[in-house]
Amino acid sequence: MVRPIGGLGFLGLILPTAPQDEIPVQSGRTTYPTSGDTWGATAPAAALARTCAEAEAAGAGALWAVDHLFWPRPMLECLSALTVAATATRRAVLGSCVLQLPLRRAVVVAKQASTLQLLSGGRFVLGLGVGSHPGEYEAAGVDFGARGRLLDQGIARLHEAWGSAGTAGPYRQEPPGAVPVWIGGSGPAALRRAATVADGWVPMFVQPDEYAEALRGLRRATVAAGRPEDGVTASVVVMVSLGRSGGAAERGGRWLSALYGIPPRAFARHLVAGTAAACAEQVARYHSAGAGHVVVMITDDHPVEQFAELAAELGPDIAGTGPTGRSRADLAEVPT
Repeated sequence: MVRPIGGLGFLGLILPTAPQDEIPVQSGRTTYPTSGDTWGATAPAAALARTCAEAEAAGAGALWAVDHLFWPRPMLECLSALTVAATATRRAVLGSCVLQLPLRRAVVVAKQASTLQLLSGGRFVLGLGVGSHPGEYEAAGVDFGARGRLLDQGIARLHEAWGSAGTAGPYRQEPPGAVPVWIGGSGPAALRRAATVADGWVPMFVQPDEYAEALRGLRRATVAAGRPEDGVTASVVVMVSLGRSGGAAERGGRWLSALYGIPPRAFARHLVAGTAAACAEQVARYHSAGAGHVVVMITDDHPVEQFAELAAELGPDIAGTGPTGRSRADLAEVPT
């Protein structure tokens, strides 16, 4: 089992690499705003770096970036965004959540991942999955029906590239070294991959009771594969919208609808919404169900303040590293 350097902590945050309200698309061109928005008054890279530093200061044990090559909304490329995160943070684990490997050449991803592992000081996790959007595969020129087979082949190629098999005559793929591989998804194929070839498991759109049942199946399959029962890190993605009024669910649903391009009602069952205390109670249920790490998707273009409230409500006993106790004014002094 390959683990990232340092501790994940209980809470991680998905970075806002696809703001829903502040990067309009006009006449086929993406217009990046210059002030008073998610990206700040400076370059987008500097603003993203600041968000990463603030999230780490607020208690994020890990920072994650989603991956879509073709999407209804503009979205930063996953590994590029995590490279910025690597320069802006010191201890947080950095990961893809999750990268659709069948849409890319595995040997190139192997090089990118090992480079990120080196630049981050061993803090990188390569989360992988197949996705569920046929149109994205069509746009990339990849057979959607072959995505499972392509992922299995790609994972094998990654491990070849990171090992001695990565050499080809006088040529080597540097930098060397294995990278932790996590698998997204909760279906039978995803559980099989996680149990046999992965270091971690990170599903989404699962309720705590469903998660607990799937995790028990994963543990059994891991043992059957000749690995330790706890050989796969158990994680989960949870969508959260904090608010003191009853509008938190509606606001979060609208944000998710803009991100995914489907009606808000599709997320009603999966969105955790309400006060910090209410949301913390629901997130803690995943801890009780066996999740060692919860990846939080805050349904807002400015996620750090809500994330800090959630981490503070959970407290260090559950959240692990916990929040630093810094105020919003203190976070304004975080260097980037």
